[in-house]
Amino acid sequence: MHKKMIATLALFSLFSTSASAAALRVAADPVPHSEILNHIKATDKKLDLEVIELNGNLNANELLARGDVDANYFQHVPYLRDQEKALGEKFAVVATVHIEPLGIYSHKVKTLKDLPEGAQVAVPNNVTNLSRALYLLQTSGLITLKNSSATTLATSADIVDNPHRLKIIEVEAPQLPRALDDAQLAIINGNYALQAGLVPSRDALALEQAKDNPYANVLVTTPKLAKDPRILQLASDLESKQTAEFIRQQYKGSVIPVNP
Repeated sequence: MHKKMIATLALFSLFSTSASAAALRVAADPVPHSEILNHIKATDKKLDLEVIELNGNLNANELLARGDVDANYFQHVPYLRDQEKALGEKFAVVATVHIEPLGIYSHKVKTLKDLPEGAQVAVPNNVTNLSRALYLLQTSGLITLKNSSATTLATSADIVDNPHRLKIIEVEAPQLPRALDDAQLAIINGNYALQAGLVPSRDALALEQAKDNPYANVLVTTPKLAKDPRILQLASDLESKQTAEFIRQQYKGSVIPVNP
């Protein structure tokens, strides 16, 4: 019994050591999230980081819940809370990194003053980003909503004044850049704008403000892994001054670091 117990403990010790030394698997959108993670991978040699780029068919929160990845980096907290309800899961936010301002773009008009009556406006179809889009239309002077606070989720039913008779069309967020060929305006998430070759700070007719913006992108893991040394190291790297400076230099105002 004693020899078997020693052998079992040795095997458990070996497994634990190898598990703690395993690569940290993080699912992320290609731009800017994967680029930021790959910058960290190149600069923090002590962290064994495996970056898994997402495509439109993968739900990174489902991957995390199943244990297929150890963390994800692609979303803001309001979206995460909706996902927790939908999936019946609880996740842990371990770092707050950057803001991707939602922008209004057009291939049809050069300024919002040129917008014709009855113009089609393509907006994201998920709950939180639809609300963000509507509040951006409000701050741009195009519609009036029932509530003035952007912390209250809004839908098209909350529009109380629409002087230009805008037609709001809900579209899957990754498809919004393509909607620019048909709609007069498209309100596009920062990451999808960058992937489509748009420069938000240059090309957007209007942008969300970073100040008091509740939609900062976060690093998310499971409660079980929240204290994992690899997760804590990555969180520290993402919130570092060096990463903030990389974001400022790389994206020039199109992605805004939360940390100084």
